[in-house]
Amino acid sequence: MTASRTLESLLRAAPDGAVALGAAGAPPLSFGRLRALAKETVATLNRVGVGRGDRVAIALQNGPEMAAAFLSIVQGATAVPLNPAYTLDEFELYLKDLEVGALVVAAGEASPALEAAKRLGVRVLTLTPCGGGAGDFIITGGAAAAGAAGKGSVGPEDIALILHTSGTTSRPKIVPLTQRNVAASAENIARTLDFSQSDRGLNIMPLFHVHGIVAGLLAPLSRGGSVFCSTGYNPVKFYGWMEEAKPTWYTAVPTMHQGILSFAAQNREVIARHPLRFIRSSSASLPVRVIEALEAAFQAPVIESYGMTEAAHQMASNPLHGPRKPGSVGQAAGPEVEIIDEAGRIAPAGVAGEIVIRGENVMAGYENNAAANAESFVNGWFRTGDQGVKDVDGYFRLTGRLKEIINRGGEKISPQEVDAALMDHPAVEQAVAFAVPNEKLGEDVAAAVVLQAGKSVSEQELKAFLAERLAPFKVPRQIVFVDDIPRGPTGKLQRAGLAQRLGLAAA
Repeated sequence: MTASRTLESLLRAAPDGAVALGAAGAPPLSFGRLRALAKETVATLNRVGVGRGDRVAIALQNGPEMAAAFLSIVQGATAVPLNPAYTLDEFELYLKDLEVGALVVAAGEASPALEAAKRLGVRVLTLTPCGGGAGDFIITGGAAAAGAAGKGSVGPEDIALILHTSGTTSRPKIVPLTQRNVAASAENIARTLDFSQSDRGLNIMPLFHVHGIVAGLLAPLSRGGSVFCSTGYNPVKFYGWMEEAKPTWYTAVPTMHQGILSFAAQNREVIARHPLRFIRSSSASLPVRVIEALEAAFQAPVIESYGMTEAAHQMASNPLHGPRKPGSVGQAAGPEVEIIDEAGRIAPAGVAGEIVIRGENVMAGYENNAAANAESFVNGWFRTGDQGVKDVDGYFRLTGRLKEIINRGGEKISPQEVDAALMDHPAVEQAVAFAVPNEKLGEDVAAAVVLQAGKSVSEQELKAFLAERLAPFKVPRQIVFVDDIPRGPTGKLQRAGLAQRLGLAAA
């Protein structure tokens, strides 16, 4: 299947009467109504002078309206989904940086995005739920623009979606993804997971992030499946949503899976009533014991995958029907994926290096950032910045971000390896290793640990445990116990700045 089409054509798979979106306490929204809503929304945008090539920021809370708004706007303009929790300064930065032409906000919501739009002269459009089904809405606001209706239909090479990178850089890079990029990735995921019209997803991922947009929303809809739109990750509410949604699958990042698992024993009957076909995990490695516990609790396979914003999400995945290798991110699942050495040559199986990708779902380049593009592309391959190794069967294992590799006096340490060893201890719930400054060695290893409820272990006991599993130079010099580890807005553990945040000075 080729992704030489737009997202509008991607969503033609289901009959008009099939359910597209669901939500707690709301009647379902059909594919027919979703398609009509998209046409109405694009017509409204055109009337106020917004259309093909124009950028529309969406600052809505997670839920069916956010899903329906994105699916509608992206069919006639460029969607810019923003985290609704941003501060005024952040909204102002992103609206200006992305040259946004219009902002969509919920009616009656006092979002700081409104003040940012006012300062920048960005037109504001108001979204009001209209009760026609989960996510159904009307958009109002903005003065009519003469002759604005003839903006034309979006094409495969038009920019569908603009996102910012997350990471350690002081200024996030702008990632423009074309209709072709996003459609290709959605199709890759749908093929990997064998989606059909009988699938119902329970989405808990944020819809301002590529994981939620492409894997949680577009991939199942492209095969005529339905999506139950939650208000976002909440392990306490998860099983209530599961009862109402009756899902066949869900996707999340590792920290979310761990939170959901912690309530599984109390909800065995809910799980038994609504068996899952599979559970998908992406973003970071899922500890093997967590995989085993999830599979035991849900009686469903856990499919580990690998994605990033610049690839419109999915790059590799363990197969649904085939051998899964716990702790690996699987095989190439859409784009070509390889390992290169420091000289830029393709490395043989078993040799660690940088993971590179190329394919229909990969962006052409960062926007207005020639320096980043020069660094990020080599011989037609996009450099992911991830270190990994490929085995003889073509399965990839991530060993860390190249920028996060700890250089302890010339000895290179992958913090993910230390994470995994810590997670093997039965008292450890979560762990994250990171670099701390060291006057003699440059950097040394430290780790922050969250213990499981009711369990205890000392720092010395943990170090002794690690000494049996890691080379001496990899054992953290310091282990601190915390109630929670900082996470980004999409649930990723945050290594950057942890030493300063936890007050660990140079030694």
